[in-house]
Amino acid sequence: MVKEVLDDLEKRMKASVEYFRKDLSKLRTGRANLGIFEDLKIDYYGAQTPINQVATLSIPDPTLITVQPWDPSFLDALDKTIRAADLGFNPINDGKMLKIPIPPLDEERRKEIAKHIKKMMEDEKTALRNMRREAKDDIEELEKEKEITEDDKFWGYDKLQESIDKFSRQIEDLAASKEKEILEL
Repeated sequence: MVKEVLDDLEKRMKASVEYFRKDLSKLRTGRANLGIFEDLKIDYYGAQTPINQVATLSIPDPTLITVQPWDPSFLDALDKTIRAADLGFNPINDGKMLKIPIPPLDEERRKEIAKHIKKMMEDEKTALRNMRREAKDDIEELEKEKEITEDDKFWGYDKLQESIDKFSRQIEDLAASKEKEILEL
C-alpha cells in the first residue's frame, strides 16, 4: 500500500522535473535555441499549427536560427508570427527563408533572467513539497484505516523524504546549469 503511494509520488515528481526542464529550455539565452519556438503556432490553412510542423528550423551557427517554410507562401506569415511573439527577434526575410540573428543579452537582462530562474526553481520545489504533503496524508489515512502498521508509516515517511531530496537536487542542478549558461558571456 505504501509502495503504491510512493510509486505514484515518484511518477508525479518525475513529471514535475521534466516540466521544469522544458520550461527552462524556453528561456532565451545569448545562443540559438530551437526550444524558444516550441509554443509558437501559425495559422496554417485554418488550423493553429506549431511552426516546426510547417517549416524546417535549424541552427547554422550559435547566433543564428533559420526558418525555411515548406510552402514558400507562408514566409510572411511566419515572419509576422515570430515578430508578434515578442521574443526580441527581428527576422530577416530573404525571399526563401527567415534568418533570425540572436542578439546578445545585456548584463541587466542576464541578471533579470537569473532571478526569474530562481523564482521558477522555488515554485517547482514548492510543488514538490505539496506532492510530498499529499502523499504523507495518504500514508496517514492508510494507517488510520488500519491498512498499514505504524512501522510502515514511518518507513514511508523516510522514503518520502528521500524522494523530495532527490528531486529537489535535480531541480537545483537544472536551475544552476541554466543560470550559469545565461550569466556567462
